[in-house]
Amino acid sequence: MDTLSKEPAVGVFHGGDIGLAEKIHGHPQHGWLDLSTGINPKPYPFREIGFEAYSKLPQRNSLEKLKGEAQRFYGTPSSDNVVPAPGTQALIQWLPRLRGFSRVAVVGPTYEEHFKVWNAVGHKVTMCGTPGEAPEDTEVMVVVSPNNPDGRRYPPDELEALRKDLAIRGGWLVVDEAFADVIPDLSLAGHCNKGGLIILRSFGKFFGLAGVRLGFALTNAALAKHLADALGPWAISGPAEAIGIQALGDKAWIEKTRRVLATGRQQLETLLKRKGFEIAGGTDLFLLINSEVTEEFHIHLARQGIWTRAFPEYPAWLRLGQPGSKKNWDRLKVALAGWDGVSGEE
Repeated sequence: MDTLSKEPAVGVFHGGDIGLAEKIHGHPQHGWLDLSTGINPKPYPFREIGFEAYSKLPQRNSLEKLKGEAQRFYGTPSSDNVVPAPGTQALIQWLPRLRGFSRVAVVGPTYEEHFKVWNAVGHKVTMCGTPGEAPEDTEVMVVVSPNNPDGRRYPPDELEALRKDLAIRGGWLVVDEAFADVIPDLSLAGHCNKGGLIILRSFGKFFGLAGVRLGFALTNAALAKHLADALGPWAISGPAEAIGIQALGDKAWIEKTRRVLATGRQQLETLLKRKGFEIAGGTDLFLLINSEVTEEFHIHLARQGIWTRAFPEYPAWLRLGQPGSKKNWDRLKVALAGWDGVSGEE
């Protein structure tokens, strides 16, 4: 029988790894339905961007236009507060390298790369359950809001108080808002010019274009320049700039997509509750369930060609994204209908 223990604990385990799914379960007859990420299954339908975006070096005016669209979309005081990057993961990799030795608190459980990268660079890193549990000498605090994978949210005024306290000591508050596009009122983007605040925003999740590799840091102008210098020239590809400019400025699509995702979340929650699963949290892009039979359920779905995000370190958890199309919703419903609530045996 398949077990989660066969999923290798090499590095940090992430969703979206269909190669791992096939290694464990083989190739399903109808291909894989990947629900293991929090990526919008209905990506932004960008227009033709032209061959020059691929053939020429990215131009400064295009980068400035991208920063302007990001400023308007995220609500930063100035485009000087915006640092485009080839995905937020690149920013996560760079931030620990822009400070000397620091005492870092990561509020979790959360996206594991934060702890991994700060620790790998040589900082002293502590994992804490809440911001209030962080050591008193903390110089950098990392908070993911809404959190991945449980959707936990932190009120902006609470985070602003943390920022002030850290800034007095020359510290940073790093707020990873990768999933905040579906909850814009939660964002601290409008305050990013204040000292010690660094906000990370993902483009690929809400817009469903993770392969474009585009993300943004929102921070004060001085730190923004320092970070941009670290990333170096031409950090963003020409196609990524062109697609980002289109998508970030498309207000109609953005508003419609927020409504569609909210409806989909309700539908997914209803389907899971009917099968007796406890919803432990989530956002409009994913839900987390907590159950004694999570491992069996994960295996059952995998046998139907549906890949979900298991957490070997938290075996009672399972995260599911939205299916997207009617065909994929129907496929999930069929798989759920065949679940007996006890085991993954067919």
